[in-house]
Amino acid sequence: MFMPDLLVPVHQFAHKSIDFSRRIAVMAVINRTPDSFYDAGSTFGLDEAVGAARRAIEAGADWVDIGGVPFSPGPELDWREEAERVVPVIREVRRHSDVVISADTFHPLVAQAAIDVGADVINDTTGLAYPELAKVVAKNNVHLVLTHSLAKPRTIYPRPQYTDVLAEVSAYLMEKVQLAKSYGIDDSKLIIDPGHDLNKNTRHTLEVTAGFQRFAELGYPALAAVSNKDFIGETLDLPKSQRMLGSMVAATICAMGGARILRMHNIPESIQTVHLIEAAQGWREPVKQIHNMGDVNPPAHPERQASA
Repeated sequence: MFMPDLLVPVHQFAHKSIDFSRRIAVMAVINRTPDSFYDAGSTFGLDEAVGAARRAIEAGADWVDIGGVPFSPGPELDWREEAERVVPVIREVRRHSDVVISADTFHPLVAQAAIDVGADVINDTTGLAYPELAKVVAKNNVHLVLTHSLAKPRTIYPRPQYTDVLAEVSAYLMEKVQLAKSYGIDDSKLIIDPGHDLNKNTRHTLEVTAGFQRFAELGYPALAAVSNKDFIGETLDLPKSQRMLGSMVAATICAMGGARILRMHNIPESIQTVHLIEAAQGWREPVKQIHNMGDVNPPAHPERQASA
């Protein structure tokens, strides 16, 4: 497993700290949109969104990412309507938990409204398409996720081309890091995301997955948003409803390449995946240790002997 040399290993969020040199955080996806990529609007209602966040936290999620506008192309949403979608969810989750909360938005006014009710992080999938967002983040001293994407917000980017996708995505991320720092955002508040499937075809995203070490080497906690995405579906010829196993494999590949945050939908399975990786690294103790610990090996199938 690749161990990235992080510029700042321990990141302090508003209510908790995470040592990314010894932890892989699971970020739960909560989309309060009627046209979300994976859940098709099942968490659009306020109660449904809050309930999904609470279930994710109970299942062990370290982080919830709450968004009101999808990345996919579509009409621009007024910032007030976007804020009305995400702010009540953030407020309610923060009332009951110290979990890390990010607002998935690129709009500065939405970001400020989210921070005002308890968001620790702004997750910008557009790479600071609106530089004013960096001013909001710096002023409030919160975290910022910088994501690689090429299109302007909610616009089509047909047939993306790369000569060397790993090199080009890495260079883009470092350019955005320098932009963020020019606005006063400290290294201790920056997270990077190579943007699986965002303005990339399946072969590009497979390269990003296999070569994830390239991004982890940049020195910032690297986020992998692989869950149920089209590159998994196209690689395995599976619909969204059947991509959970592929998502766990893709997340594991990225984690072995140095990813320190995994943005996922299937939280119980993701927690199991991460805990096993952490235990294999010696970062986490097994819940119990019984196998081959006694003077006599236990029978292979004790339940069969009991019923004999």
